[in-house]
Amino acid sequence: MQGDLLIKNVILVDGRGEHGKADVLMGEGKILSLEGGDAKHALEAGGCCLAPGFFDPHAHLREPGQEVKEGLEAGLRAATQGGYTDLVSMPNTAPPVDNAETVSALKKKALTLGLARLHPAAALTQGQEGALLTEAKLLKEAGAAMLTDDGKTNEDAGVLALALSYAASWGLVVAIHAEDAGLRRGGVMNEGEVSFRLGLPGNPAAAEAARIARDLEVVRYTAERSPTLRLHIQHLSTKRGLELVREAKALRLPVTTEVTPHHLTLTDETLVSLDPIYKVAPPLRTKADIEALLEGLHDGTIDCIGTDHAPHTSAEQAQDMTRAPFGIANIEVAFPLLYTELVLKQGFPLSTLIERFTDGARRIIGLQPIHLEPGAEASLVLFDPETERTVDPSSFASKARFSPWTGWKLKGWPVLTLVEGRQVFASTSLLTTR
Repeated sequence: MQGDLLIKNVILVDGRGEHGKADVLMGEGKILSLEGGDAKHALEAGGCCLAPGFFDPHAHLREPGQEVKEGLEAGLRAATQGGYTDLVSMPNTAPPVDNAETVSALKKKALTLGLARLHPAAALTQGQEGALLTEAKLLKEAGAAMLTDDGKTNEDAGVLALALSYAASWGLVVAIHAEDAGLRRGGVMNEGEVSFRLGLPGNPAAAEAARIARDLEVVRYTAERSPTLRLHIQHLSTKRGLELVREAKALRLPVTTEVTPHHLTLTDETLVSLDPIYKVAPPLRTKADIEALLEGLHDGTIDCIGTDHAPHTSAEQAQDMTRAPFGIANIEVAFPLLYTELVLKQGFPLSTLIERFTDGARRIIGLQPIHLEPGAEASLVLFDPETERTVDPSSFASKARFSPWTGWKLKGWPVLTLVEGRQVFASTSLLTTR
């Protein structure tokens, strides 16, 4: 059997478990064999792990209109460096992605770039103003993967109910930014002991919980007439929010949710530095929230990891806590961060983490899992579980070359990313030492 690439002595791991060593032969964009064979190119990968390519259901690429912050080329290149073969881009750009022409243009440009595959999300309402619905049918036909007003909360429950029904009729999931605007007010960090001590306006956990509770009731009401609807709750950050999602799933409501790397590894205590690099919406919460979220990630209440990669310019980040924008750029460190902090330090099952980076995220937009078996799509990531590297933002492909984790020593760095068998990223270490 002749293939294009043979990766030898690699450890296989996917959402179903760890499968030992294999010689993986690829060709024509697929896995041909796990038992080797002849290939045009061979790679000795002893000690490395091979997994399905990561899928990010929530990233901000800032195009159109905000390319000074990121843009498709920088963002998709950063994604491949982080081991991602696919991502969903958010529509809160300037102007918002709320029409079929813009969705189609984004898809076309991403295809031309030949990096990670782009699945654009489109706005749920026109201009993301929360009033008039966008054209779900036309957006779907243009390639939109979901509808969301991310960055803004949907204040009108009636509009959300109509949107859920309309989106369902065209097979689209609706994703929501769950914060009650009245309770959040001008909060710039988690409301609690730290915010009181610093004298900064707080965003309470109740803001997230109240909006989740309302939206789940809207789902219950709307599902009676539109049984195929789906609601996805973005960037879950609180213990109480998790409890509400768990209760909804027990009732078999059609709801999914995600958690970000920063909400699993950083607490509001980091804000004592008054450094806006830690300013994000929803805000970093408490240690108790992190412990609850980790439990939810483990037991499947939380379906996937969404980075909420949100790059800004250095000038914006240099402002004070009240004026700096919300958002953390993290797509290049997401996997090594969670591999190190969860798997290596806390014994979190590797295959479960891989599932949340792959199958769980793909299911959000209705895609089938990729498993490591002959015939499967060769959209894969090879990562090094042993070599330790320090987080150095100067090496980022993203335009946002700063990080809350600067200086952290991590393992699990991706060294090769393939999209349908085509190399879209290879680290210098892989090219020079293997």
